[in-house]
Amino acid sequence: MRGRNRAGLERSMLLDVLRSARICHIGVIVAGVPRVVPTVFGVDPAGPDREGTLYLHGSVASRSMLDAPGQDICVTMTVVDGLVLARSAFHHSMNYRSAVLVGRPRRVEDADERIRALDAIVDQVVPGRSAYLRSHTRKEVAATAVLALPMYEASVKSRTGGPVDDDIDVQQGDVWAGVVPVWEALGDAEPAVDLAEDFPVPDHVDHMCRNAMRA
Repeated sequence: MRGRNRAGLERSMLLDVLRSARICHIGVIVAGVPRVVPTVFGVDPAGPDREGTLYLHGSVASRSMLDAPGQDICVTMTVVDGLVLARSAFHHSMNYRSAVLVGRPRRVEDADERIRALDAIVDQVVPGRSAYLRSHTRKEVAATAVLALPMYEASVKSRTGGPVDDDIDVQQGDVWAGVVPVWEALGDAEPAVDLAEDFPVPDHVDHMCRNAMRA
């Protein structure tokens, strides 16, 4: 209810946040205590659930993964785009895009859907990576719990622009104000120590690194 002017009502805004974030935080009650766990996620906008599906993964022994299907959970992700430096501490802010999804997840039991979900999670971090890798083994799939959360109930907020200062502070003119842009930067890919000499960096990794550096 607060900050309605920053709320986004278009589904495209939700998908923009989900495309841009590489990590989320899951809020779940474990043994009566709130627990917030960071993890990676995957998105299928046309998934089997209403309005698409958000996939979460973890160890089959994780209490968060075990307890989540029996309750409503909260998943959040935030992308920081800029530091807003105002003329007073009170008006400092950030330019950002954030999403909060709420709902009751289901445990993914279907083998084909679990594989699609795991591929989506890998591709969320490095686009195009899953097609480059070998297939998942039965042991790997069995050791990984996958939850599916319908992308039905979500809140999206964002801020853009410069500082909004009090008139008297602007008139005094003795403090610098503005925005410091923030973006993700990736360096050159570093090969594993046991990789064959002169093994080429695959196109999907090279493309990701070059695009991030140009940003």
